[in-house]
Amino acid sequence: MKYTELVDSGATPTEIQTFLVGSENVPVTMRIPRNLRDAAKEAAALKGMSLTSFVKMCLIEKLSEE
Repeated sequence: MKYTELVDSGATPTEIQTFLVGSENVPVTMRIPRNLRDAAKEAAALKGMSLTSFVKMCLIEKLSEE
């Protein structure tokens, strides 16, 4: 099943979150401004997590919004 099919089927935010975290990890490379990266690192540190965990959390929150 694809993410769009899940959303179109009326899945709950919890079901969508479960789908998003339920597969293997893959490497991702992206280019962002240094200031954005540094700010994200600081925000992650304030929450006691790594930048990678912070980005995953933000993506999951955004993709599971109703």
